[in-house]
Amino acid sequence: MAESTEFLGTGRRKTAVARVRLSTGSGKITVNGRAMEAYFVVDSQRLLVQQALGCVDATTKFDVRVNVAGGGPTGQASAVRHGIARALLLADASMRPALKAQGLLTRDSRMRERKKYGQPGARKRFQFSKR
Repeated sequence: MAESTEFLGTGRRKTAVARVRLSTGSGKITVNGRAMEAYFVVDSQRLLVQQALGCVDATTKFDVRVNVAGGGPTGQASAVRHGIARALLLADASMRPALKAQGLLTRDSRMRERKKYGQPGARKRFQFSKR
């Protein structure tokens, strides 16, 4: 069986889902058909996206193509980070200790709590009236 040069990874955070395609290249990151700098305008979000690649010194070894949907910008950036880390693991299993030490392989399981029926929100209750 031929060795694939494209590695797939799925990253999730809150309600955001990122499908990541990693291929050998020069380090170009494309998110939803746009350059990463155009899609993630806040510096902290860009740092999140590049964290997995920087952790294993692979910023110039791979081109990254991402489709991300759901959630907000920060959740999407974290989902992309998770997806890149998973794809890097498929590319080279020896990167696992470095990625795991940074906590990049762990899926952040915190989700929004659902709204309960008969109440205004997930935790909020209508005001109690004794009489």
